[in-house]
Order: sequence, then C-alpha cells, then structure tokens
Amino acid sequence: MKIKGLVAAVLFFPLGLLAQDRFVVSGYVKDAINGEDLIAANVFIVELGVGATSNSYGFYSLNIPAGAYSIRYSYTGFYDTIVKVKVSSNLTIDMNMRSSQRTLATAEVVSKKGSENVSSTEMGTAKLNIATIQKIPALLGEVDLVRSIQLLPGVTTVGEGATGFNVRGGGIDQNLVLLDEAPVFNSSHLFGFFSVFNPDAVKDVKLTKGGIPSIYGGRLSSILDVRMKDGNNKNFQTSGGVGLIFSRLAVEGPIVKDKGSFVVAGRRSYIDVVAKPFLPDGLSGSQFYFYDLTAKVNYTINKKNKIYLSGYIGRDVFAVPDAFGFDWGNQTATLRWNSLLNTRLFSNTTAYFSKYDYKLMFGGETDGFQWKSNIMNYSIKQEFTYFASPKRTMNFGGQSIFYTFVPGTTTIKQNDFDIEASLPDKYSLENALFIDVEEELNPRLKIRYGLRFSNFNYLGRGTAFYYGDTVPNNRKPLLESESFDQFERIASYNNLEPRLSISYMLNDKQSIKASYNRMAQYLHLISNTTASVPLDVWTPSTNNIPGQLADQYALGYFHNFKKNAYETSVEVYYKDFKNQVDYIDGADLLLNEQLEGELLVGVGRAYGAEFYVKKNEGKLTGWISYTLARSERQVDGINNNEWYPVRFDRTHNLNVVAIYQLSERISISGNFLYYTGTPATFFSNKAPFQTITIPHIDQNQRNNYRIPAYHRADVSLTLDGKKTKKYESSWVFSVYNIYQRRNPFSIYFQPVAGQPGANEAIRFAVLGSVVPAVTYNFKF
Repeated sequence: MKIKGLVAAVLFFPLGLLAQDRFVVSGYVKDAINGEDLIAANVFIVELGVGATSNSYGFYSLNIPAGAYSIRYSYTGFYDTIVKVKVSSNLTIDMNMRSSQRTLATAEVVSKKGSENVSSTEMGTAKLNIATIQKIPALLGEVDLVRSIQLLPGVTTVGEGATGFNVRGGGIDQNLVLLDEAPVFNSSHLFGFFSVFNPDAVKDVKLTKGGIPSIYGGRLSSILDVRMKDGNNKNFQTSGGVGLIFSRLAVEGPIVKDKGSFVVAGRRSYIDVVAKPFLPDGLSGSQFYFYDLTAKVNYTINKKNKIYLSGYIGRDVFAVPDAFGFDWGNQTATLRWNSLLNTRLFSNTTAYFSKYDYKLMFGGETDGFQWKSNIMNYSIKQEFTYFASPKRTMNFGGQSIFYTFVPGTTTIKQNDFDIEASLPDKYSLENALFIDVEEELNPRLKIRYGLRFSNFNYLGRGTAFYYGDTVPNNRKPLLESESFDQFERIASYNNLEPRLSISYMLNDKQSIKASYNRMAQYLHLISNTTASVPLDVWTPSTNNIPGQLADQYALGYFHNFKKNAYETSVEVYYKDFKNQVDYIDGADLLLNEQLEGELLVGVGRAYGAEFYVKKNEGKLTGWISYTLARSERQVDGINNNEWYPVRFDRTHNLNVVAIYQLSERISISGNFLYYTGTPATFFSNKAPFQTITIPHIDQNQRNNYRIPAYHRADVSLTLDGKKTKKYESSWVFSVYNIYQRRNPFSIYFQPVAGQPGANEAIRFAVLGSVVPAVTYNFKF
C-alpha cells in the first residue's frame, strides 16, 4: 500500500501544482431541443484566447485563472452562444444550444461559422452531418451514409454492386468501421447499394484518413466512426420514410425526462413482396429482402455517472426454394459507462460484442450443399481523458479484444444423409495500450502526439503448419505440423505505433499541417475479389501470415475565405505498406486447411494529392473534390517481380456536389462523378487449339489493362411540407444516372458463335439505365 501511495503521489503531485490559484469550468454541451450530447463542440474563453473541444459524450473542461470572462460555445449548424461569467471557484456550466432563431434570456446569440478545420491539428479528416447527407441525390431516393462519404477526396469504390470502400490506396478490409465503438465487418446491404446505417438513428459521422490518433488501431487506412443518437430525453418523437424499395421507422423519447432516453429504428425492404405477383410458379416463395434494427438506451445515474446500451442486428436474404440461397448479416452490442472522476478527469469504459456471419446454400432439403462462416469478437476498453489545462488534453488507456474465427463449415446432403466437412476454428487475442496528447505550444503552433503499443497472439486449440521455401508463385511444400492446446500461444507479434500531427497557423485564415502515423493490422480478408462478398473469409495473423504494417506521411495546406464561408484544402500523402497478402496463380481459397502455403506476402505503396473546395453558406452550398492518386503492390513471383496497380487503383477521382435552396421549402441538388477505370488482367496473346483458343499472359503480368472510366450524374428535388409544431414531412424526388451511363463493373471475354477461335469482350454493368425514385419522409 505504501508503494501504491508513493506512485500516486508522484503521478498526481504535478497536477496539484497546475491547479493552484486556478479553477475549473466544466460541463456538457447539448442540443436544447432533444437533449443530445454535441460531439466536438467548441468552448472558447475570449479574453484568454484559449479553449477546449467537447469529447464524444459532449463533456468539456477548462482550467483557468480566477476572473471575469466571456465563454463562447459554437457548433456547426447551431448559433454561437456567449455567456459572461465570474470565475472564483469551480463552475459547472451545462450549455443547451439552439439551432433556431430564438434568443436565450441569459446569453447573447451570434451566428459565426468557426474555422476549426484550419486551426485544429486534424488532417485527413472529413465530417458530414446528417442534414447534408439527406440533401445529396441518392439511389432510389434513400439516404445512405457510406455512399455519401465516397464523394469525399481520397475515398473510392470499384463500382456499383461493390460493398465497402477504399481509402488512400487501402483495401476494403483496411478500414475500421465502428458503430458506437463496435466494429462492423460488412457495412453494406444489397451488395453495396445501401449501408447498414439507418440515418434516422445516426448522430455523428467522422472519417479519419490520416493523422489517426493513437486511441484507434487495428486497421491500416481509415477510421469511420459512426455514433448513434441517444434519443430525445424531453419529448416522444417518431420519424421515418416510405420509399420504392424499403421503408423505415424510428421512435425515440424519454425514459425519465432529462435523465434517460431511448431510440429504436428499423428498416425492411420489400422487393420480394412487390415482385411476388410477377414471379413464375418456379420462383414462388423466393426471398429477396434485407432488414435491420438499431436500438439504444441511456440513463444518467447521477451528475458523475451515465450508462449507455446500444445494439444492432441486420441481415440480407436472397433465396429461391430448392435452388440456391445465401444470407449474411451483422450483430453488435455495446455497453458504456461514463464516469466523471473529477472536474478534469473523464473516464469511459466500453464493452462490446460484434459478429459477422454468412451462409450459402445450393439444392433442396434432401440433396444440397450448405456453407457457413463467421467472425466474432469480444472487447473491453478503458479510456481516460485528462484536461490538464486549456492548452493540453491527454487521452490514455488500454483495450483487449478476443476473436473467434469460423473459416468454413459445410454440410452436403445426399439422400437424407449429411456429410459434414469443416475447417478448425481459430482464436486470437489482441491487446493495446495507448496515450494521446493534444497540446498548444503557442498561439500559432499546435501538436498532437501519441504512442500505441499493440500485442497480438494467435492461440490454440489448433494445428500450426510449417512450410519450406520454393520458387515464388508456387505452392510451398509442407515440412511439418504441430498441435496446440486450447489458448496455448502459437505465434505472437508486438508493434509500437507512433502518431504525430502538427498544425501551424500562418494567420487566422491559413494553416499548414503535417502528420505521420504507423498502423498495425492483424486481421486479413482472404478474397479473390476487391469487393466484400458473402464468401470472403477473415483470418488472423498466424505463424505464416505476419501482421500488416503501414506508415503514412501527409502534408496539407488549409485556407478559409470570406469569414469561413468557403473552405479549401490541399493534402498530399505517401503510404508505405508491408506484409500485404496475395495469392499464387490458381490458389484454392475455400475449405483449404493448408491455405497459408498458397499465400504470398509483399509490399505496397500509395501516394496522391487531394484537393477540396467547400461552400458553407448562402443559397448554393456544396463542394468539389479531386484526387490524383496511385496504389501499387510488389510481390515476388507476380508481374515479373515489378510494381503493379491494385484492382481498386483509380488515377483521377472527381466529385462535384451542389445543393441549392430555391425557397424555404424547396431545394434541389445534383452531383457529378468521374473516376478513372480500374485495372484488370486480360490475356496479351492467345494460341488456337482445335475449336478453342488458349489465352496467355506474358511474363505473368497483373492488372495490365484498365476498364473504361466511370462517370455519372444524379439530381434530386426535396419538397418540405408545411411545418407545424407537431408534424414535419418532405417529399424527395430523385433521378439516379440521368444520362444512362452503362458504367462497367468488369470486362470479360466469351467465344463468338460461328467463329472458331474468335472472342468478344463483354461489358458487365450492374446499373445501365436511369433510376427514378420518390420517397416520403415524416416526423412527429
């Protein structure tokens, strides 16, 4: 006990010195209408020129000298609020901010757009509020979060029908997608046309591409952090919409007014219901639908403790009786406990569960084939935020994640007999410790630095295989195998992951930023496509598959114009990838216990420049983003050992988004997209053999051609109904792909009938026509 007391005294003695003759102003920043916590709200002491930002739960803390001050609270989409106070002791100020024109009796209301994009240390970061996302033209008129972020610089996809997204040269598996801190392994419904995130239940969306803080880890390329609404803690509210393909409904309200609330939101498509009258007898009973249910409750125990419980369940089902069927889905559950240990030390404890599973079936009940696979993980995370001073904030803590992988379980039914075959389950444990410090060194220079230590253990029960060397791009010979007991360590990896971001203000409107971060990833997506499909298999790093590493360097220039009405930025980046997984030619990826002998490990690089112009104010708002980029890999045995572009490489990426407010109730919007075509591997010559031709690729070339460019334009019109105190509504009319561009997802070849030895190229387009839609939205 004496040793513990001495350690505590050493750790906290300097903090006591900092607190002498100073007092703490702290509290929560909330939406006055519904009580929602406002994330990243700015709290600024005008006379001192210092401030703080509210954390993910709306809490802020400022340690300042005694005196009389003006405190300005600001948040995008809300009016700034200035409160005058006298500080002679610790103060708690919970600020309820309003987005309406009303003036608070005790505060002065002003309307000033902040310049946080210039002054903060964040770079490679993009935020889209739900109000903006709802105005963007969308497929079938349905608001979609993931498709909206693809309009931002540095974010791409391989096309319609492709789930996931690519960020700065990374694969779809290299993005950490979080829903209330729980990872989502497949973020798409309907093969990528819609995301799993119900906009009626989402409060905040933040994509971080570079300068990633050390509190995040486990992926190489980006963090998509989606936070759910807490629910209206003042009044009951219902919202939803009816569209051509699915409908949605959300209900929220207080459990105990101003202390606890809930939100429940659900969606269900009805393609199967609409199509049923038109299906032939052989397809009657077919199932083609998806659904999801999102729910959250929170309760304030007392002024210092609050708990949250949230969950998600969703599924896609596509099946034809006695023919085929497949379905997949995600499940998450998150329990969080916020505790204010003192006015400057904030604690958040998170426990979550996440599961992604899929099932594939062919045939009927007596004769058929069935395949199942899943990945599950359980985690506990403890994070502390210490507001040391107005110029220094620290985050520190640790996390443990336990994974269970079920790579494949199959059942073959023959004459009422079941023949089962499966690969053994795999287990792993990932641990991390992190510290992150954001500090203002002087009025012009801010710095954010941190360190993450990650440890990954590949565990039994299982068999480890050991392979010998061979000629690259050939199956490795098996030398020996070894069995391990339950939870016995098979392989272990440790990595230090330093992070650094620097922001230097040239003046009030301009800044230069630089960042470096190292990321480690110990999970691998085994797939022969660039889009996540139900037969993708997740596997841990093993004794044969090392953890992936990426070092990213970025430099940016940020400039706001006309009192922050316009935001502009230019960012350049370079990423160095290590331990990237590829496959030998003809690799057997499914139900192969010795798959690791058919994997290749190489390196990668990605580099580019991102240009961004955004207009925030006026009747016309929107943005233009352009990205010039390359993403390449080098693997011994592939492409003559030379660098080759990855399948999702796009050299030019242009997005134009415009939203025009015609009147108080009518707005129109449009977007235009142009992307360079993605690489593809085509044969370079062919040899005739009797009535067929045998294709051949010189020097084992990889991705030696590009398919035609992708471009598309969409428009929409939003008509708001007459608003009353109790009811709001809107009609959304949209047209997707207005000039009927048949954008190719892939190109393949097939023989020409009647012409032996001749082949023709076939362009496969997922959508090749105009797609009109109408959606009715309501709230009461």
